[in-house]
Amino acid sequence: MFIGLDLGTSGLRALLVNDMGEAVHSAEAALTVAHPHPGWSEQDPADWIAAATKVLRRLVEDKPAEMAQLRGIGLSGHMHGATLLGADGDVLRPCMLWNDTRSSAQARRLDAIAGMREISGNIVFPGFTAPKVAWLAKNEPDVFAQIAKVLLPKDYLTYWLTGQLVSDMSDGAGTSWLDVGARAWSPQLLGTTGMRVEQMPRLCEGSDIVGPLRPGLAGDLGLPTAVQVVAGGGDNAAAACGVGALAEGDGFVSLGTSGVLLAARDGFAPRAESAVHTFCHAIPGAWYQMGVILAATDSLNWLSQIVGASPADLTQELGDTIVAPGALRFLPYLSGERTPYNDSVVRGAFVGLDIASGRTDLTRAVVEGVSFALRDSLEALRLTGANLSRVLAIGGGARSRYWLEVLATVLNMPVDLPEKGEFGAALGAARLAICGVTGAAPSDVMTKPPIAGTILPRTELCAAYEQAYAAYAASYPSLKAMP
Repeated sequence: MFIGLDLGTSGLRALLVNDMGEAVHSAEAALTVAHPHPGWSEQDPADWIAAATKVLRRLVEDKPAEMAQLRGIGLSGHMHGATLLGADGDVLRPCMLWNDTRSSAQARRLDAIAGMREISGNIVFPGFTAPKVAWLAKNEPDVFAQIAKVLLPKDYLTYWLTGQLVSDMSDGAGTSWLDVGARAWSPQLLGTTGMRVEQMPRLCEGSDIVGPLRPGLAGDLGLPTAVQVVAGGGDNAAAACGVGALAEGDGFVSLGTSGVLLAARDGFAPRAESAVHTFCHAIPGAWYQMGVILAATDSLNWLSQIVGASPADLTQELGDTIVAPGALRFLPYLSGERTPYNDSVVRGAFVGLDIASGRTDLTRAVVEGVSFALRDSLEALRLTGANLSRVLAIGGGARSRYWLEVLATVLNMPVDLPEKGEFGAALGAARLAICGVTGAAPSDVMTKPPIAGTILPRTELCAAYEQAYAAYAASYPSLKAMP
């Protein structure tokens, strides 16, 4: 038996699978996020440990015979968070999360330094780890002076499980400190924030074994002492392992809180100015690229709170079959935007509101606007040479057939729907554990899920959606110019 432990922003999930990668059981624990000031987003790492303890004990309680056969644990988690440890291994302050934007000024300064984009393969985004630590150096110098190690969020759980200070290539690639092509920490990049290589965790590939569970912890949790912990991967890299997106041409679109359009790559082909992320994959010798929008289903959640109806009810009102795009246009920049603009300041808007506009019109505009934003990501990916001809749809928004039909038409490519079952980051983490412990090849373990169906573009509407997308793309300069 193997476990994939996935640390999300709003909760932690443990997925128990057998050695064939088939799901046996799962357990979840909720997490909260603190926003003490505008633009701040933090979590207490102690809450991650409490959540992990809860889900692992729940699995032991629910499936004692299966858990007695546990051989490995793999981890995945939200990227970019700055988890800071002092010399005694204690956490120095709450973790600044991926959607924390307080370090915008530091990100701009770092991004302008010669070599940053070339070595890291990416723009320095405010959500990345390096600008957060640079912000600390200026605003919390006492904390900065005590930093002995910087860990990514999932790697703090690895530290709790094993006592080892490690990270994997895919998570390290989101710090702006990694030489992403060489798959190694860059002393030059670290030096731009006053950091040293010895303050960083040891780097592993995602399927590398970190070590066994700490004996005392294994006994406390009721787990076998021989369980090995595998390094795992950042959430999107692990999700790619979960859906079998390993090689050139493989990709997926995720309609979650944020939106992701990901393309696996066989080589390192950065084009930082496109605002596409170019990261190491969680499997050796591979990379991936993705466009990221900050508010996908989050845009629909925002609307649902305002109109007093659930997101499911709102999308159900649209039906299952799309029509020509509406005159009302939505720009989903509720928290700024990454791809293709790298703009943490811009904010969203409805354009073309009419006195006759109703709830359904607003919902349709939101669905279309998020789809157009993902089209922006597709255009940016194409600039890097990524060649996607079809994508697999995952995430909560993929439950809406209407949304998927809009997306297929806007992207002008087939969108595949996986059969119901386990896939994504938790399964990807478990698959990395299987590879690490058994020595199996990723290509043998990380297979694609069975396809339940395919949503094809509505060819008779492609021209209308192309025209609507052009109007959408032309709206950004006007928003950018607003004070």
